[in-house]
Amino acid sequence: MIENILPAGVASAELLEYPEDLKAHPAEEHLIAKAVEKRRRDFIGARYCARLALAELGEPQVAIGKGERGAPVWPRGVVGSLTHCDGYRAAALAHKMRFRSIGIDAEPHAALPEGVLDSVSLPPEREWLQSTGSALHLDRLLFCAKEATFKAWWPLTTRWLGFEEAHITFEIQDSSGTSGRGTFHSKLLVPGQTNDGGVPLLSFDGRWLITDGFILTAIVLD
Repeated sequence: MIENILPAGVASAELLEYPEDLKAHPAEEHLIAKAVEKRRRDFIGARYCARLALAELGEPQVAIGKGERGAPVWPRGVVGSLTHCDGYRAAALAHKMRFRSIGIDAEPHAALPEGVLDSVSLPPEREWLQSTGSALHLDRLLFCAKEATFKAWWPLTTRWLGFEEAHITFEIQDSSGTSGRGTFHSKLLVPGQTNDGGVPLLSFDGRWLITDGFILTAIVLD
């Protein structure tokens, strides 16, 4: 599914059924030694997907460390993003010489828990949600797009980005029943200076997909 919202040049892999014999990479086991079973499975599953994507890029299937705020530490010359939710794990990776940053996120296609929307959205975003009349759970789509925005932002800035610091607008290109697809635009509301000395970040453009009970969002920055 995730490959449908990623451009050419980005390698991806996803895991819906969790193999019972799937084990952590030996060099990663210490990172989850004290984790509960669900956390272990999410960690192992997402990194398993990452190694499949590394192989697709022609890179060695190495251990993937954990950096500040839990961000994955990619091999030199690689950018990427991981995501997981109940029943789904995925990774998207690319060569750094081609793409600057990647952010992906997955969520179940269900309404946000009561009381969450106000804490993760801006007033104009809530106004849009109220005006759509869509049968899709666009509140969760908004949350999913905010998560992808943060994941694309963090590797370039190593600074926190709050939910209120990006204004997201959506285009719905196709919608039928409980599925849909389209694009989104994340306007950054804070200065976007980056650690690599590149062009400051002003906004991100992404794509979204709702299918088979999941919401998927992806940002790939040139």
